[in-house]
Amino acid sequence: MITVHHLNNSRSQRVLWLLEELGLPYEVKRYQRDAHTMLAPPELKRVHPLGKSPVITEDDRTIAESGAIIEYLLERHGRGRLVPAPGTDDKLRYTYWLHYAEGSAMPPLLLKLVFSRIESAPMPFFAKPVAKKIARTGQKTFIDPQIQLHLDYLEGQLGPNGWFAGDEFTAADIQMSFPLEAAASRIGLEGTHPRLAAFLQRIHARPAYQQALDRGGAYDLLS
Repeated sequence: MITVHHLNNSRSQRVLWLLEELGLPYEVKRYQRDAHTMLAPPELKRVHPLGKSPVITEDDRTIAESGAIIEYLLERHGRGRLVPAPGTDDKLRYTYWLHYAEGSAMPPLLLKLVFSRIESAPMPFFAKPVAKKIARTGQKTFIDPQIQLHLDYLEGQLGPNGWFAGDEFTAADIQMSFPLEAAASRIGLEGTHPRLAAFLQRIHARPAYQQALDRGGAYDLLS
C-alpha cells in the first residue's frame, strides 16, 4: 500500500491528486505545520531525514521530492498514462516542465513569501523600518520582476488545448499546478495572465483534483 505523508498546505497535495487521477489505493498520514513558524513537525524526520513533504512510502521504499515521486508512481503504476510517448517532442516538453516547476518557477515565489514575512515579523522597533525597507526593495527590484518574467513566459507556453506538454493533460500539468497556485494566491493572475488563470480553473474542475482535496483537507498557499 502507498502511504502519503501529507503536510497541510504543501506540495504533497499534488501527489494526492496524481494518485486520484491514476485511481490507485493509498493511505494518508497527516502532519500539521506549526501555527507560528509554519514549519513541518519533527515527526516527519522519522520518515525522511530532511523532515519535509512530500514523501511517500511503499513496501520498503521511501521516496521524496515531487518530481521523483511523480516519476516513480508513473513508472511503477501508471501503465503509460499521463506521460507522452517516448521520443516525441511532447515528451521533451513534459520532462522540461516536470523539472522547471521546482527548479525555476518556485525559487522566486519562495523568496516572495520569505520577504513578505520579514515585513511583518516581530523584531525590536528600531530594526523594523530597516527590515521593511530591505524587504520591500528586494521584492521591487528583483523578486517581483523575476516572477513576472516567469509568468509572462508561462502565459505564452501553454499549448493550444491549454496543457503544458501537448494536446492532452499529463503529469507535467500536475507538477506545474503548485507554482501557479502559489502565484495566484500571492500575486494574482486574473486580468494579467488569463491563460494561466484558465488553466487553474480547468484543473480545479477535474474530479480527481476535488477528490484529492477531500482526502488532503484545506489548502491555503497564502500561509
